[in-house]
Amino acid sequence: MTDAATTAAGAGAGRPVALPRTSGPAAWARRNRRPLLGALGMLLFLAAWQISVPLVGMSEYFYPSPARVFESFVELVEKGMLPVYFLDSLWRYALGVGIGAAIGIVLGIAIGLSPFLSRIFGPFINFLYAIVESAWIALFVVWWGYGLKVIIVLLVYVMVFPLLYNTIAGVRLVPQVYINAARTLGATRWQVLTNVILPGALPNIFTGLRIGAGFAFRGLIFAEMLAASSGIGFLIYEGASTQNTARTIVGMISMGLMWLVIDNVYLKPVERMTVEHWGLLVTGDRK
Repeated sequence: MTDAATTAAGAGAGRPVALPRTSGPAAWARRNRRPLLGALGMLLFLAAWQISVPLVGMSEYFYPSPARVFESFVELVEKGMLPVYFLDSLWRYALGVGIGAAIGIVLGIAIGLSPFLSRIFGPFINFLYAIVESAWIALFVVWWGYGLKVIIVLLVYVMVFPLLYNTIAGVRLVPQVYINAARTLGATRWQVLTNVILPGALPNIFTGLRIGAGFAFRGLIFAEMLAASSGIGFLIYEGASTQNTARTIVGMISMGLMWLVIDNVYLKPVERMTVEHWGLLVTGDRK
């Protein structure tokens, strides 16, 4: 230790050390700095929107004010429409994503482990992947009419491919030396799959899950606009078709809130639990 550091340490030895406060408004603001800044940005946006309404001078149909949108929101809640639509969309999404994820992961593991299956199904999968969901929905309506089945099949279709491709890539990226080492130690095929291949493929599986979840969410709104009589997508379409733009904006806001619920209640906790269980690392801020 240098003389200057020794002198400074000696000078402060007899003085009480001021510790940062862990309670009170200032400490609470420090802990919640990010959401507070986000809320501030939203308030500034709403204020600018409200101020701009008289300046723009357009009719309510083209440019409703935040106050009018809030009135429409209250009206939909009081009538019980918005909670029902929200829950309808949420459970349709959960069902479609769950089925699509199961199919994508199982097929991805099978094709990733088997060159024979890859040669058989690879060209057909590439062919289907090139056909966007908006092209299929007309055919689905012809087959099954308007309703739940069309929406679920569309969500499964949208969900499967990102997860399938990422799972195949994850399985093939597992180093062969790890598989050989497990077999040398007497591991069965099931043990190699569950203890070596699957953990090694999980980062890619989560990438596919997140991409597929985003695609499926957009597919849900699109399908509900065309094939449903309830849901957030139907609310957006109904508002536009009846020239109630405020109701359309309520639907758009509900769409964003629904994604926040899905991301924070479903995607992040599942990812966090798996990371903690397998000891994996993920990039970026996932807190």
